[in-house]
Formats: sequence, structure tokens, C-alpha cells
Amino acid sequence: AYQDGVFIAQHGSSNRTIFSGYKVIYVPFTEGRPSGEMQDILTGFVADEDRGQVYGRPVGVAAHVDGSLLVTDDSGNRIWRISRTGD
Repeated sequence: AYQDGVFIAQHGSSNRTIFSGYKVIYVPFTEGRPSGEMQDILTGFVADEDRGQVYGRPVGVAAHVDGSLLVTDDSGNRIWRISRTGD
């Protein structure tokens, strides 16, 4: 389902009244052009928006040879691995 599109890490912007970004999205492509609505893939990085606290800030994404998605996080100092479960 995710072979013909692009994963995008939205680093996040803390200098706004309402935080934006702080997630990884997927945008489907057809014939080299965006062809549908973006889908949230990894969320939950904002801990407490009122206090300006976040768990992390995704920076980059890469496909692993096993089919999982690796996401670097420069605030949480982690690499997240997203993989399929079930059939």
C-alpha cells in the first residue's frame, strides 16, 4: 500500500501558537505526482502543547531492507522503527 508514494518527516514548529508538524506522513503518488490525501503514519510527539513540551521531533525517514521504516528523532535522540504486524 505504501510503495508508490513518499514518507515525510515533519520536524515541527514550536514558535507558533498551535504546534504544527511533529509527525511522519505519507503522500501517495501516481505517475510521479501527488495523487491523494496525506496520511498520518507516526504521531504522538507532542506531550503538552500548553507547556511547549514534546517527546521528540522527527527529522528523516529511510526504508530498511526488511521493509520497516526508520525515523530519526533529533530531540528524543532516538531512531524509531515502524514495522508491519500481522498478515
